[in-house]
Amino acid sequence: MTSPRYGVGIGWRPEIAGYVAGLPGLRFTEVVAESLHTHAPLPDGLAELVGRGVSVVPHGVKLSLGGAEPVDDARAAHLAKCAELLGAPLVSEHIAFVRAGGMEAGHLLPVPRTREAVDAIVANVRRTQAALGGVPLALEPIAALFDWPGPELTEAEFLTEILDRTGCGLLLDIANVYANARNRHESPTALLDALPLERIAYVHVAGGMENGGFYHDTHTDPTPPQVLALVKELCARTTPPALMLERDGDYPPAAALTTELDAIAAAAGWPAIT
Repeated sequence: MTSPRYGVGIGWRPEIAGYVAGLPGLRFTEVVAESLHTHAPLPDGLAELVGRGVSVVPHGVKLSLGGAEPVDDARAAHLAKCAELLGAPLVSEHIAFVRAGGMEAGHLLPVPRTREAVDAIVANVRRTQAALGGVPLALEPIAALFDWPGPELTEAEFLTEILDRTGCGLLLDIANVYANARNRHESPTALLDALPLERIAYVHVAGGMENGGFYHDTHTDPTPPQVLALVKELCARTTPPALMLERDGDYPPAAALTTELDAIAAAAGWPAIT
């Protein structure tokens, strides 16, 4: 198998900054762009990683690329400034909308899979790319608890058209693949086979839980065996540059995080970073 460029990583969060900084083999991490203040120095732990040569990607959550309104120029400029401060190799955002008419949803909401929605997303992505000034952008499809009626495209067709028209990379969240397939009663491997895996910029891995008949992508639970199995399926098809564990709350002891990272590496057939 071809060696990955970055291997296994974990998202940088203030609550686990010491743990992340102490991983000797870490080459790749991610920080939520909206958590950075671009008119202040980088947090100490994050600055230390940048100084060590770890690649740090700013990951946006509030740009609302899937909204009918144009993206806010100030938010796009913030993302660009984050990339500059971090010396980031790329930035990432979600194919979702989070606000309309000045009202914030507080969640990443799915976009109708229509050609009209594709046009709106492409226009917003191009506006964002102009602000980024050449820094590559990767787009992440979200885990959706519902689908809008009357889809004109499958999820794979919808995503592929957006990527083809914008030249963006794919941030593939393998946990979202599992969540969407399970909630739609579909095959996750069938979705994998329909996606443009050659466009992968990096991969998210995360845990979730069953509640109310739906699988919820919580980022506060351990990665389940089914998602690890999908990591194995993915890496049998392609070698992504990086697999990155997302944890956004209910942080376990360091030993549990290490066990989870080692399990992800083992599923991929890659060396552990610990």
